[in-house]
Amino acid sequence: MVDVISSNGWLSLALNTMELSQMVTQGMWDRDSVLLQLPHFTKDLARRCQENEGKPIESIFDLAEMSIDEMRDLLQLSNSQLQDILEFFKRFPNVDMAYEVREGDDISAGDSVTVQVTLERDMTNLPSEVGPVHAPRFPKPKEEGWWLVIGDNSTNQLLAIKRVALQKRARVKLEFSAPAEAGRKEYMIYLMSDSYLGCDQEYEFTIDVKDAGGN
Repeated sequence: MVDVISSNGWLSLALNTMELSQMVTQGMWDRDSVLLQLPHFTKDLARRCQENEGKPIESIFDLAEMSIDEMRDLLQLSNSQLQDILEFFKRFPNVDMAYEVREGDDISAGDSVTVQVTLERDMTNLPSEVGPVHAPRFPKPKEEGWWLVIGDNSTNQLLAIKRVALQKRARVKLEFSAPAEAGRKEYMIYLMSDSYLGCDQEYEFTIDVKDAGGN
């Protein structure tokens, strides 16, 4: 479905469909706490984390930063249950994303624009491969996947999209055409998971488009 929508250039609908893929995989709504993806978590436990005195725990990354003793005091779970959560942390994607416009400031109206994206995943304590997604509510094993998207929010236009299978590191090129009019243009680049909620990334970048005549 994402392929059909993206071929028509519909940005917001494509992003919504990617988020739907996450919800179907995890068996939860996007309005639910992302903490419900964790083993043994209930809505009451997620609420306790969000109401944690001193520092509300809103994300999986927030919880992963706690010491095991802090986690034990907060969650009140058994050692084996805590171990299941620690195993989940190892598999939950923590991805560093860097990008650059290859043409720099040398872009004229109508030119092809190339954005080079580098993705690097934290593989600490992981085996050589990422392995299947932790998705106990999904009916069959599922491998993790990603979409990289460039879009123009002002026109709701999807300009470029690539499907990415990320293990430790990936370098991906996205290409789109600069607009026909000169000027400063703002775009968004998105990294979207197809399996987990709470690990997507989005960044704004700009290009300065020169008149095609060089003036």
